[in-house]
Amino acid sequence: MKKIVLASASPRRKELLEQIGLQFVIESSNHDEQVNPDLSPHELAKSLSLEKAQVVAKNHTDAIIIAADTFIVLGDKILGKPGTDSEAREMLTILNGKDHLVITGFTILDTDATKVVTDSVETTVHMRDMSREDIEAYIATKESIGKAGAYAIQGLGGVIVERIEGDYSNVVGLPLNAVADSLKEFGVRVLS
Repeated sequence: MKKIVLASASPRRKELLEQIGLQFVIESSNHDEQVNPDLSPHELAKSLSLEKAQVVAKNHTDAIIIAADTFIVLGDKILGKPGTDSEAREMLTILNGKDHLVITGFTILDTDATKVVTDSVETTVHMRDMSREDIEAYIATKESIGKAGAYAIQGLGGVIVERIEGDYSNVVGLPLNAVADSLKEFGVRVLS
């Protein structure tokens, strides 16, 4: 069995892969993401995940690399991860009471066979109407910092989400169903 490498420092992606029983090591790509405005959101997510996988693949032989990139799309605006309370407040205010898309691009790459699968998954999230006090209380938890769209559905952010349409794990950061399906092409089966 080839070594599996998760090209991400995200604790959520780590937990999701552990949840499906994969044995893997972690190596963050530390890739400097460049957003190409000419790409559609799905193409951008796939491109960024491929770049991350390729960076980590250079350090391994006989390995399968898994990389992903998740962001929020509202209309024609892409929202990344806030680094400050002020950025989180701005994002949550924009998303307040609206539907938005969570798009995750993922890449699975075999370092020896030069086999690559890159895909993307979209989930619609319906945010509930929040008062200014609700937004401030959520920001005060610090959970929004470093999370795409300034919320974590698997944490306290679950109370500001009214409902979703699609893959829950995609909103957390890695679409497990699609990843498990794609891993079969590399001889890795989650359910034997």
